[in-house]
Amino acid sequence: MARFNISFIGAGRVAGALSRAMFNAGCKVELIVSHDENNGRSLADSCKASWSFKPEIPSSTDIIIVAVPDHRLQEVLGTIKCRQGTLIAHTAGSMGLDVFPEEITRKGIFYPLQTFSKGRTVSFKDLPFFIETSDKQSSETLEELAKSLGAKVFFADTEHRMMLHLAAVFINNFTNHVITEGKDIATKAGFPFEILIPLLNETVSKAFEIGPEKSQTGPAVRNDRNTIEKHLDLLSFSPDLQRLYNEMTISIINYHNKL
Repeated sequence: MARFNISFIGAGRVAGALSRAMFNAGCKVELIVSHDENNGRSLADSCKASWSFKPEIPSSTDIIIVAVPDHRLQEVLGTIKCRQGTLIAHTAGSMGLDVFPEEITRKGIFYPLQTFSKGRTVSFKDLPFFIETSDKQSSETLEELAKSLGAKVFFADTEHRMMLHLAAVFINNFTNHVITEGKDIATKAGFPFEILIPLLNETVSKAFEIGPEKSQTGPAVRNDRNTIEKHLDLLSFSPDLQRLYNEMTISIINYHNKL
C-alpha cells in the first residue's frame, strides 16, 4: 500500500487525530500550518513534521488536508499555495466541493464520522469515512488513504453527506447536551454523575441491539400526564429546561403515535 506525503492546514482536534493516525500508519507528515504556534509546533513535533503559519505547501506533498472550522474554510482554501495538481481535501461534513476556488483542480471531501476531543485517542479501525471528489484519481487516492488507517470508505454526494452530518448532530451533540443537563439535575439533587452511568450504558446498548425506536420507555411514550406535569413543576427553576422537556415529550408522543 502506498504511503503518502501529507500536509495539514489546521492543528485542532480533527487535524491532530488525523495527522497522528496517518503518521502511525506510515505516511510522512511534512507540514502543519497553524496560526496558533503552540498547538502547531506541538502537533508538528508529535508527527516529526515542520510547522508554519503560512499555507505555503512543499511541492513534495501529495495530499493537503484542510481541517479548520467551517466558517473559515472558504477563506483558508483561497490562501493555499502549492504545486499545481496537488490533491486538496477538507474534512467538513456540512460543506461541499463548491467551497473550493475554481483554480484548485483536484479537490475532495475526506469526512470522518466521529467526534474528536483533546486528550482522547480515537481508533480509526472500521471508522466510516465519507468521500467526495472532483475526479476518479482523487477518489482512489483518498480511498487508499482512509483504508491505510483501517477505516471503512463510503462515497456520498454533498446533499446526502449533509443529511448524515445532521443525523450526527442529533446522535452526538444533542445527546451529549441532554446528558449534561441530566448530570446537572442529578447534582442539584445531591447525587454524583456516576449513579447515572449504568442507565446510560443500557440505553445505548439497547438502542444498538433492538433499535432506538423499539427501546423507548418513560412517561412520554406512555403519555403519563401525571408524571409529566410533576416533572415540569420540578423544572420550575429553569424555564429553558421546562421548554426542552416539554418539546422532547411532545416529540416522543407524536413519534410513537405514528407507529
